[in-house]
Amino acid sequence: MGVTAREAIVIRRVAVAMMALLRVGKARAQQYLMLDRVANKVIQKYQQSSCEQLYQQKQQPKPEMEQNAIQMLHSDAGTRQEFINRVAGPIANKLFECGLIP
Repeated sequence: MGVTAREAIVIRRVAVAMMALLRVGKARAQQYLMLDRVANKVIQKYQQSSCEQLYQQKQQPKPEMEQNAIQMLHSDAGTRQEFINRVAGPIANKLFECGLIP
Protein backbone atom coordinates (compact mmCIF):
# COMPACT_ATOMS: atom_id res chain seq x y z
CA MET A 1 0.00 0.00 0.00
CA GLY A 2 1.45 3.30 -1.06
CA VAL A 3 0.90 6.77 0.30
CA THR A 4 -1.58 8.85 -1.62
CA ALA A 5 -0.68 12.34 -2.79
CA ARG A 6 -3.06 13.81 -0.24
CA GLU A 7 -1.48 11.80 2.60
CA ALA A 8 1.98 12.87 1.46
CA ILE A 9 0.93 16.53 1.65
CA VAL A 10 -0.45 16.03 5.16
CA ILE A 11 2.74 14.24 6.26
CA ARG A 12 4.88 17.03 4.78
CA ARG A 13 2.83 19.72 6.55
CA VAL A 14 3.06 17.91 9.88
CA ALA A 15 6.83 17.53 9.44
CA VAL A 16 7.23 21.25 8.65
CA ALA A 17 5.10 22.19 11.66
CA MET A 18 7.16 19.93 13.93
CA MET A 19 10.42 21.44 12.67
CA ALA A 20 9.07 24.94 13.36
CA LEU A 21 8.07 23.91 16.89
CA LEU A 22 11.51 22.42 17.51
CA ARG A 23 13.17 25.67 16.41
CA VAL A 24 10.92 27.72 18.70
CA GLY A 25 11.58 25.31 21.55
CA LYS A 26 15.33 25.56 21.02
CA ALA A 27 15.20 29.37 20.96
CA ARG A 28 13.15 29.43 24.19
CA ALA A 29 15.57 26.99 25.83
CA GLN A 30 18.51 29.24 24.92
CA GLN A 31 16.62 32.29 26.20
CA TYR A 32 15.91 30.59 29.51
CA LEU A 33 19.49 29.36 29.79
CA MET A 34 20.62 33.01 29.71
CA LEU A 35 17.82 33.94 32.11
CA ASP A 36 18.99 31.21 34.50
CA ARG A 37 22.52 32.58 34.45
CA VAL A 38 21.41 36.15 35.11
CA ALA A 39 18.93 35.12 37.82
CA ASN A 40 21.56 32.99 39.55
CA LYS A 41 24.03 35.87 39.44
CA VAL A 42 21.47 38.24 40.99
CA ILE A 43 20.56 35.71 43.70
CA GLN A 44 24.23 35.11 44.45
CA LYS A 45 24.83 38.87 44.76
CA TYR A 46 22.09 39.20 47.37
CA GLN A 47 23.09 36.08 49.28
CA GLN A 48 26.79 36.98 49.43
CA SER A 49 26.39 40.68 50.22
CA SER A 50 26.07 42.12 53.68
CA CYS A 51 23.12 44.34 54.47
CA GLU A 52 25.42 47.37 54.48
CA GLN A 53 26.81 46.44 51.06
CA LEU A 54 23.29 46.10 49.63
CA TYR A 55 22.30 49.48 51.06
CA GLN A 56 25.43 51.13 49.59
CA GLN A 57 24.93 49.47 46.19
CA LYS A 58 21.35 50.74 46.09
CA GLN A 59 22.70 54.31 46.36
CA GLN A 60 25.11 53.84 43.43
CA PRO A 61 24.16 54.39 39.76
CA LYS A 62 23.54 51.12 37.93
CA PRO A 63 26.16 49.91 35.42
CA GLU A 64 25.16 50.14 31.74
CA MET A 65 24.85 46.36 31.38
CA GLU A 66 22.44 46.23 34.31
CA GLN A 67 20.44 49.14 32.88
CA ASN A 68 20.17 47.28 29.55
CA ALA A 69 18.94 44.13 31.33
CA ILE A 70 16.35 46.14 33.25
CA GLN A 71 15.17 47.79 30.02
CA MET A 72 14.82 44.36 28.40
CA LEU A 73 12.72 43.18 31.36
CA HIS A 74 10.50 46.26 30.99
CA SER A 75 9.89 45.47 27.32
CA ASP A 76 9.34 41.68 27.59
CA ALA A 77 6.56 40.76 30.02
CA GLY A 78 7.09 37.00 29.71
CA THR A 79 10.80 37.16 30.45
CA ARG A 80 10.16 39.65 33.27
CA GLN A 81 7.63 37.31 34.88
CA GLU A 82 9.97 34.33 34.63
CA PHE A 83 12.90 36.36 36.03
CA ILE A 84 10.88 37.71 38.96
CA ASN A 85 9.51 34.24 39.73
CA ARG A 86 13.09 32.99 40.05
CA VAL A 87 14.64 35.80 42.09
CA ALA A 88 11.78 37.14 44.23
CA GLY A 89 12.03 34.67 47.11
CA PRO A 90 15.78 34.89 47.77
CA ILE A 91 15.80 38.69 47.36
CA ALA A 92 12.77 39.20 49.62
CA ASN A 93 14.31 36.98 52.29
CA LYS A 94 17.56 38.94 52.26
CA LEU A 95 15.78 42.30 52.35
CA PHE A 96 13.66 41.07 55.26
CA GLU A 97 16.79 39.90 57.12
CA CYS A 98 18.33 43.32 56.57
CA GLY A 99 15.25 45.13 57.85
CA LEU A 100 14.76 46.80 54.47
CA ILE A 101 11.20 45.48 54.17
CA PRO A 102 8.77 44.99 57.09
